[in-house]
Amino acid sequence: MDPVIVVGAGPVGLVLSLALAAQGVPSVLLDEDPGKDEVRPARTVVLREDTAALVERLGCKTLHDEGLRWTGWRSVRRRQLVRALPLGEAAPGSGEPSAPVHVPQHTLVRGLRDAVAAQELVQTARLSRIDTLEQDPAGVTVHTREPGSTWWRGSYLVGCDGARSTVRKLLDIRFPGRTAVERHAVAALRTELPWPGEAVLHRQPPWRTGGAEVTARPLPDDVWRLDWLLPARGELVTPDALVARVRDTLAGWCGDTPPYELLDTGVYTLHHRLARRWRVKRAFLAGDAAHLLGALGTQGLDEGLRDAENLAWKLALAWHHGASDVLLDSYQAERRAAVASRLRAADQSLPILRGGGGLRTLVPGSARGHDSLLSDGHLGCGPLGAPPSYSHSPLAPPRAEAHIAVGTPPGAPVADVRVTAPDGTPVRLRERLGQGHLLVVLVAPGTGVWDRRHWMRAGVMPRLVEAVAALPVKAELLVTESYPGASAHTVLLVRPDGHLVESFAGVRPAELRAAADAARGGPVLTSARSDRTADIN
Repeated sequence: MDPVIVVGAGPVGLVLSLALAAQGVPSVLLDEDPGKDEVRPARTVVLREDTAALVERLGCKTLHDEGLRWTGWRSVRRRQLVRALPLGEAAPGSGEPSAPVHVPQHTLVRGLRDAVAAQELVQTARLSRIDTLEQDPAGVTVHTREPGSTWWRGSYLVGCDGARSTVRKLLDIRFPGRTAVERHAVAALRTELPWPGEAVLHRQPPWRTGGAEVTARPLPDDVWRLDWLLPARGELVTPDALVARVRDTLAGWCGDTPPYELLDTGVYTLHHRLARRWRVKRAFLAGDAAHLLGALGTQGLDEGLRDAENLAWKLALAWHHGASDVLLDSYQAERRAAVASRLRAADQSLPILRGGGGLRTLVPGSARGHDSLLSDGHLGCGPLGAPPSYSHSPLAPPRAEAHIAVGTPPGAPVADVRVTAPDGTPVRLRERLGQGHLLVVLVAPGTGVWDRRHWMRAGVMPRLVEAVAALPVKAELLVTESYPGASAHTVLLVRPDGHLVESFAGVRPAELRAAADAARGGPVLTSARSDRTADIN
């Protein structure tokens, strides 16, 4: 079968190719650039716990070596500390935010490129910009222009080629939304601030050039990224004006302007847009090609990486075994709804947080309420930042009689508990994700003190092993001592991207099989190979 064609070798395209390779699917990565990324210290990304774990699981070593996990979060309004929150590794199911990872984007891309270079199932073609896209029931054909004029044949195609996506234009997909939602001046500098390792959000700072809001986010080696919120339109930021902002801000925080080394500066504008369709027959959109967001601390790259993880296991199942339209359509149904919800939350919050009067004057305790909204976006919590739940997915099974509630509702990401793998090795649950099969997790207190040879033949295990072997798709059986909100002998069915399908009270082979069948989109029918056009608005 032909490889999957991935158009665009930014972080999303690189992660998608690596995720496909991890599930045994070859891909061709069409990169219109020569493969040398510009070093821009001021262009950084913040990855939440789930997306950072995905990147590390795929073999990118730069997060550990060159990224920084924040040790705390501070919110300040004028001269008053509003909130000080220590950050670390949150306990599974606690609901507390974990420390995000902050890393320069060029560093992340370099690490992903190194991982791709070591992967035999990924072929990278530099200087390959597509100008033609044709589809038929069996696959996709694209042409790349000079200097590497070539025809490429693929089983599926994913456009990860950014906000000005050529793939989106060739598919004639509209990209409506809002322009210039927020503007920021940004600087990367090396200095010492009073909160080493902590991120700071300062609203209405009391110095002349502070503006409405300034954030400071730490990087390794005493480097900080500072962002100043600018008026949506106007205010040309000159180099002298930006240096004045730097000096005034450092003096406002430190008393006097400390020694600093200015590494990089820039001004960027954030837009909010959402593509009307994310799938047309065998072609898909992901990342900035499908959506733009980023106001109020939200991270567009987080959502792009979630697109890649969601789509990879579905394409892998289709590539190896064929897939129903229900499964392939579910990518758009799940991911577009999740991003649309994030955009709605940001658009509803913007007038409250950025406007004068109006709702601001009607909200009790507004300062702390506004702080919580902004912190959600930066820390990956609440409607502005929490990982999505696919509770209304077309892949969700009907509620079974054997359903039992646990700390994770169906459709939400599972807690990263410690589990025992089939070979007896203790690992984290997240380490077993992304391998192209479902996970069945049995909650069995006390198994940790017994030799695996004994408990594999005891209690409910023999019946569960038989039930897992009879599932319509491949699944791996894991055992955990405990899971938030779950009682003994609870059985969890988990998708390859870590979202809970269903939880059962005990071993229920028929219900488990029905849920697994729903999670794969039902049986593959011959007519499904036509891959009809999905149009979910």
